[in-house]
Amino acid sequence: MPGLRPAVGTAGRRVRRPFRRALAGFAIILAAGVPVVAVVGDAPAARADQVRDLEYWLNDYGFSEAWGTSTGSDVTVAVIDTGVDGSVAELDGVVVGGTDVSGLGSANGQTPVGLDNEHGTLVASLLAGRGTGEDSGLIGVAPAASILSVSVAFGTSGADLSNDDQIAKGIRWAVDNGADVINMSLTRNTLDWPTSWDDAFMYAFENDVVVVAAAGNRGSGTTEVGAPATIPGVLTVAGVDRDKEASFDASSQGITIAVAAPSEKLVGVAPGGGYLQWDGTSAAAPIVSGLVALVRSAYPKLDAAGVIDRVIETANANGHTVPSPIYGNGLIDAAAAVSDSVPRSTSDTPTELLQEWITLHRRAISAPTTPTEPSTAEPVVPDPDPPLPERDTAAAWLPTPLTLTYVSLPLAVLVGFGILVTLFGIGATRHFKRIHSKH
Repeated sequence: MPGLRPAVGTAGRRVRRPFRRALAGFAIILAAGVPVVAVVGDAPAARADQVRDLEYWLNDYGFSEAWGTSTGSDVTVAVIDTGVDGSVAELDGVVVGGTDVSGLGSANGQTPVGLDNEHGTLVASLLAGRGTGEDSGLIGVAPAASILSVSVAFGTSGADLSNDDQIAKGIRWAVDNGADVINMSLTRNTLDWPTSWDDAFMYAFENDVVVVAAAGNRGSGTTEVGAPATIPGVLTVAGVDRDKEASFDASSQGITIAVAAPSEKLVGVAPGGGYLQWDGTSAAAPIVSGLVALVRSAYPKLDAAGVIDRVIETANANGHTVPSPIYGNGLIDAAAAVSDSVPRSTSDTPTELLQEWITLHRRAISAPTTPTEPSTAEPVVPDPDPPLPERDTAAAWLPTPLTLTYVSLPLAVLVGFGILVTLFGIGATRHFKRIHSKH
């Protein structure tokens, strides 16, 4: 069974070094074939706050403007990931609940687990960080949203459940505990998914939860999107670079991509504090989850299908032909998503989309053959076969239409032809004899 992995970085690795003094107070570590990661330290800043200055996506994608309408209040986002450290300054009071489904973390889901245990905290801070002051520290795209932390253990042995079952259990827990949005910055690296996910995702959709998933990263071997990004009804996010062009090193491609968001040179908070600059659709997904939170807060009566419509319909093609397997329906526009007039789409809901897929593609899966209760129905006795016709000995020697057509007539023609050939031969012989006797 393929293992789940965070959809982060070109090689699923992270580079971290001690703080180095630099002009802007941070050091960038470059390495071929690995993510670009920066450690931002506590040295005196050359500007008011270098961390906030690094958050280019707030202005470039309309979030700063959107905050005039919505900041994500009264919306809860479940982050199914490696655990969210709610003790860091930017997430103080943000994590309102959590659980661990791996058996390796803490009951509140705030102990980072797995091989890439920084991942969940980075995701949550990009999504709903509060900053450390009015103009300092990292601020998320939905700074008034709340977080539920569901910790899962990627690539770690000893977990109570398989990776697939952890995800299914985590989704159900999130729905039962009030999630309006579920962020999944992870990939299975396969197009398909286990049947247990059918039920879990259907449960989320039936309870009006928007599920956002990362497309995955080409550099980590996912050249095309993998589950959960392939599940019908999921809002799948591709990544673009700082210039808003396709991030071919980081973002996978596929027809299930809904929208694109920034996925390069993004900043997040690490467990225990400090900042990392990172690449990957793992970072693009929480930006879109935050946008979903803004829309849900601005339009509290809008159902999940309507929320997804707003995100998609207000996306900016940015000069590209859309929809496409690279950009989906275009680049997100947060200001437009919370303010523009968007007609309600007549397309199928997430529940309908997934149910249709299950109906078409799970037909080969048979129901259990052993009933849970003994059957009380009367056995059905089939009607007896009709008796065979009696054999008529005389009739067997009489011609039938079949024997007349395929035996008798062809045989008669063949015999007649033979007689003609014989007569012709006799006549020819006699003719030659008369000629010979005259000579």
